[in-house]
Amino acid sequence: MYSTVVERLQTVSSAITIAIVSLLGSVNSVMAQQKTPTCRPPNAGEYLLLIISPSTDNQNQLRRVLPSETTTNVCRYLNDTVTRIGGFAKLDDANRWARFIRDSAGLSAIITTRPQDTPVARPANFKPQALGQGYAVLVDYFNNPDVAKQVQQVVGGDIGFVSYAQRPYLLAVFTTNSKDAQTTLQSLSERGFFAQLVDARRVMLLRQVVKLQ
Repeated sequence: MYSTVVERLQTVSSAITIAIVSLLGSVNSVMAQQKTPTCRPPNAGEYLLLIISPSTDNQNQLRRVLPSETTTNVCRYLNDTVTRIGGFAKLDDANRWARFIRDSAGLSAIITTRPQDTPVARPANFKPQALGQGYAVLVDYFNNPDVAKQVQQVVGGDIGFVSYAQRPYLLAVFTTNSKDAQTTLQSLSERGFFAQLVDARRVMLLRQVVKLQ
């Protein structure tokens, strides 16, 4: 009888210990997220790379492929932990780094910039609108209409027409889910499309759906 009671007490004690350890782990995880600062916005005329790197392994993997003199900061963007790399004066340079990081470390990078202070003159009936908070996967179509048809086949749905950094692009996907955006980016990149993942707040929607003939 005594041994049975002891065994039950030991079982209850073990269960309580496991619950406490689990709770502490959850609290530590939440505290770690709260301690991660929000990403500092880009300066005027600057392009940023925000590499999606939620785990320490991701961050270490990224450091191994970056030049030693590269300045990085871990911060929060929307609901993601990212590694911030700034200082790009040209979109093409940021794109080259994004492709290098994707190919060498297997990590996706969001490109973002600050909107221009001086708006470009547009016709009175032209009313573009920003996509809003989230992620946009853009494809450079090089003025080739056939690219739009091919992109539509890959994404399996309608595609839009947008402007980013004063350049026209096809909008393959707009989403608030970073994993969905990364999957689309990878699918397009593997098929040879010049695709990039960018901050959707900096993208201007010109046409909701591209009409294909």
